[in-house]
Amino acid sequence: MSAVERRIAELGLTLPEVAAPLAAYVPAVRTGSYVYTAGQLPLVEGKLSMTGKVGAEVTAEEAKQQARICALNALAAVKSQVGDLDRVVRVVKVVGFVASATDFTGQPGVLNGASELLHEVLGDAGVHARSAVGVSVLPLDAPVEVEIQVEVAGA
Repeated sequence: MSAVERRIAELGLTLPEVAAPLAAYVPAVRTGSYVYTAGQLPLVEGKLSMTGKVGAEVTAEEAKQQARICALNALAAVKSQVGDLDRVVRVVKVVGFVASATDFTGQPGVLNGASELLHEVLGDAGVHARSAVGVSVLPLDAPVEVEIQVEVAGA
């Protein structure tokens, strides 16, 4: 078990299997020393753990927890490309989408769930640039979707 996976376990979490794509794409692509993930939904054992719009059916705190699940799924997608999460040099960028009620403006707080998880798991290598975007709807009525871009060692 890698040091990163031990840290995930210490947090009481389990690195999931890579989520199966919902359409014509792959979960992650590696080019040179970078891995780009597809948008990851908060799937747990292949099913959404929650649906709805944040600020309506889903609270901001619930959505923040969903963003953590998305980030964990993104790490699984990265591992599928590099074999060992200890090879992650740094998370470069996180892009998050929040299915938002028309008056909800707390997207950055929701995406803190993903950002905080990446920092907890990877330390300083998990600190990144980020975009938090409110949208009207996401696939399968998911409340949150997260994609990450990481630099890895041993290109």
